[in-house]
Amino acid sequence: MNSLVSESSTLPAYAPDRRPAAGLLGLAERGWLPDAAIRYGIRGLCAQRLREERADGLGGQHDLYRARIELLRQSPIAIHTDAANGQHYELPPEFFVQCLGPRMKYSCCYYPTGEETLAQAEEAMLELYGRRAQLKDGQCILELGCGWGSLTLWMAQRYPSAQIVAVSNSQPQREHIERRCRELGLSNVMVITADVNRLNLEPMRFDRCVSIEMFEHMRNYEHLLRRIAGWLQPDGKLFVHIFCHRELMYPFETRGEDDWMGRHFFTGGLMPAADTLLWFQNDLRIDKRWVLDGTHYQRTANHWLANQDARRGASDDALEAAYGDAYRLWRQRWRMFWMACAELFGYDDGQQWGVAHYLFCKR
Repeated sequence: MNSLVSESSTLPAYAPDRRPAAGLLGLAERGWLPDAAIRYGIRGLCAQRLREERADGLGGQHDLYRARIELLRQSPIAIHTDAANGQHYELPPEFFVQCLGPRMKYSCCYYPTGEETLAQAEEAMLELYGRRAQLKDGQCILELGCGWGSLTLWMAQRYPSAQIVAVSNSQPQREHIERRCRELGLSNVMVITADVNRLNLEPMRFDRCVSIEMFEHMRNYEHLLRRIAGWLQPDGKLFVHIFCHRELMYPFETRGEDDWMGRHFFTGGLMPAADTLLWFQNDLRIDKRWVLDGTHYQRTANHWLANQDARRGASDDALEAAYGDAYRLWRQRWRMFWMACAELFGYDDGQQWGVAHYLFCKR
């Protein structure tokens, strides 16, 4: 719990670990265990997480949650932004070209029937954003955490008279989006590379702010929402997509026996609860909330794994460019990351972890 306020000053800058772990985890990282065994182990860790978080009963769980909310209020807006870049956003774009769908949507997709292809599920979720965020042509739209540009480019094409400002902490992402804008003949997008802790924008400029799976990298939601409110016009709205647990909120640890996800893929990250953002309504108030069960993310992550496996040659080339002679280890770590996401969100038939959408209005 104290990691919410202390990690930024005690942990070194992120550098990829080039050595396999010890024990069974090391066997998995070397690819010496079958996927079925790895998935079984991940499900066991999911069950362990739930037991530990609920160990002190309902009263203890409530006290821990309240303490963590207060620690969020004391934290910077975000911590370890360098680690987020090193772990995900400054890898060669070609790796994600191979693993993701044609829109390069690096977040949960939407499977309304469960039979959609990854490409169809990408489009379905982007359409859902448009409706739920109440996007319209001619708006000035701010996107915080634009990833590889899936929503940025979709909005620019769907709303050609809109002006879109997309913010990323990663220069390779900005370069990728700008290149795609040139290829598609889009002139209504401006991409900014900035750490959200130091982002300065013109007050009361935007009709909408949209953010897709960025808030999980944030900590001080009170400060963040206050800043977003200042950037919105008086009738402006904020739409947020986050992954979450239905009731628990906890940080991803970077020390200890169970630190694999936090150490390699989500340093400084947070698993919010479905109601975490609702505790921070000083400057923005909730208008609508929606929850999608975890099977949508389960299918998304399984599609990403299948793509990496099917395009192993090209994805390995991209990993070698990033990790050098440790690329085989990291190939398996990425495979395990996709499996971890699929098993976490698919746990209990998707009824524990899932995705929440929020629409906030200015007070």
